[in-house]
Amino acid sequence: AHPRTRSSGTAEAPAEPGESPKRGRWAPPTLPTEPSLYDGPFPFYRRPAEEGRFSLDAQRRYHPDARQLRYFAPPPAEHPDPAFDLRHGYRDRYVRRDESRREGLEHLLQWVAGNRDRLEWGPPGWRPVNADFVTWRGHLTKVLTTPYESQEGWLLAVSLFRGTLYVSEVETAAARQQREQRSDMLQELAYMGYKFERYMCADTPDGSPDPTGVVNTNEAFCTVVRTRLGSHSLLFAGEVDCTDPRGAWPEAPACYVELKTCKELHSPAQRKSFYRHKLIKWWAQSFLPGVSRIVAGFRAPDGSVAALETFETMKIFQLIRGDRGCWKPAVCMNFCEAFLAFLKRVVTEDDPQLVHLFAWEPGSPVSYTRHRDAEHVFLPAWYVETISGGKRPD
Repeated sequence: AHPRTRSSGTAEAPAEPGESPKRGRWAPPTLPTEPSLYDGPFPFYRRPAEEGRFSLDAQRRYHPDARQLRYFAPPPAEHPDPAFDLRHGYRDRYVRRDESRREGLEHLLQWVAGNRDRLEWGPPGWRPVNADFVTWRGHLTKVLTTPYESQEGWLLAVSLFRGTLYVSEVETAAARQQREQRSDMLQELAYMGYKFERYMCADTPDGSPDPTGVVNTNEAFCTVVRTRLGSHSLLFAGEVDCTDPRGAWPEAPACYVELKTCKELHSPAQRKSFYRHKLIKWWAQSFLPGVSRIVAGFRAPDGSVAALETFETMKIFQLIRGDRGCWKPAVCMNFCEAFLAFLKRVVTEDDPQLVHLFAWEPGSPVSYTRHRDAEHVFLPAWYVETISGGKRPD
């Protein structure tokens, strides 16, 4: 919807030009996304520091520890022998997370509520969470890649509560339709990515992978990272595939390794397309939390892994530098910085019951609408009560 269009329910139109929202700053109705507008020097981005970690078990239950952390255990050669069979177990050893259940920020907020003593800033109760933004890494990844995205739009809900902006993704109608109508082939491709992790990870630092086990996508290990982009302080969480304590960077979050799969590349044209369209998302996902390496398994048509390739996150820009039509990391980061500033200008009323929906579709600027109906509220009552009244969650 256009930012000045009232939507159904109790949505409100944003301030018109000339109106003075709180903090005395006029909020423009839209934010452009053309890459050329953000083509400048790389902005300041502080080295991410791990603030905490948590796990989700086989039933998707939250645990404030690292019980689900797995350890990088690659084969001794770049060509697995015997070849990994990524299709193995798809029909009988696959437990899928219920994607229709929208979790929002639930698990991250559980971690925040349990670590309030470390997060407070200023006089008691003045700013319970010392960060401008709290969100998931995946939401920021979508923002980073927006200037170059041509297929999928997004919808982000934002509320200001006790001095911190909370950002949570809302499933778009197109994404929901795509999820509900996903073909068996696409579901199997998703499984193959998780199966690759079973071949590459062990449960203990000195253990060996056990690829025969059940692939359960409810399980997850997450790192909570603190950093700063320009003037914006960020606290976000992201799922991590494994750690490599024997690698060149033994400290978290640099010790973490991201595992990916991709179909085999047979020509320079295919590799060029891979750099332009897939590597941008891999880079953004790992660069944001400071993950140092991405290890990719290139799969053959029969579902085996034909080759492994390692990409150092900080060197990916060197791979794309000679391609004038390719994406630029500085454009991604400059746009993200501008987007965060846009959120600060727009969302100025400190009220967890007020939700701004920021919408974007390829070819359009970012627009927003205001909503006060319960349908859009995403900060849970238990969290608001905990942060407001100092009560601890059960």
